[in-house]
Amino acid sequence: MVNAKKIVELQMDLVAEWHDEPITNDFDGLHQSVCTQHSFNFLLWHEEDIARSREADDKTIAKVKRAIDGYNQQRNDWIEKVDDVLTEMLAKENITPTEGAKLNTETPGSVIDRLSIMALRIFHMEEQLHRDDVDQAHLESVNHKLAVCRLQQAELCQSLQELLDDIFAGKKRHRTYRQFKMYNDPTLNPYLYGAKVA
Repeated sequence: MVNAKKIVELQMDLVAEWHDEPITNDFDGLHQSVCTQHSFNFLLWHEEDIARSREADDKTIAKVKRAIDGYNQQRNDWIEKVDDVLTEMLAKENITPTEGAKLNTETPGSVIDRLSIMALRIFHMEEQLHRDDVDQAHLESVNHKLAVCRLQQAELCQSLQELLDDIFAGKKRHRTYRQFKMYNDPTLNPYLYGAKVA
């Protein structure tokens, strides 16, 4: 029912597209949620690049840090939303886990998040191959890392497919895990609700 390879292809295509065009999301269903979740990883990646610049002043770093916190919150919220969409799909198909079905240590949404980051890593690693200010040793190192990244992406994609197949066959249970991030919540972060902090 859900094709993991198509999710990976979507993530790879969007990374390339968004480097040339504004972020868009013309999808529906699961792919819409995957795309939105992926967009926050995309934004997060580039803010983190700025944060590591030695030329960035304190004001810039503070602004970037707040953006990173916001994008990271959205990234995690959308991991949950991807899992919620899968829950809705299971309910629509009246699929329930068989008795004794086990729960995986990681949800499909979390795996999709890891694949999103891998798509970004591969894209930016490939950019390194087009630099004209590096030596052959650098290119060889990048090619080695790219081969490892592509292998990890393929294996993680296969693992995701196996997990999804088991969930939709009722062999494994699916649950959305709520992360309840506290740092952006004005009712839970003492620095935001004004409590005296030592």
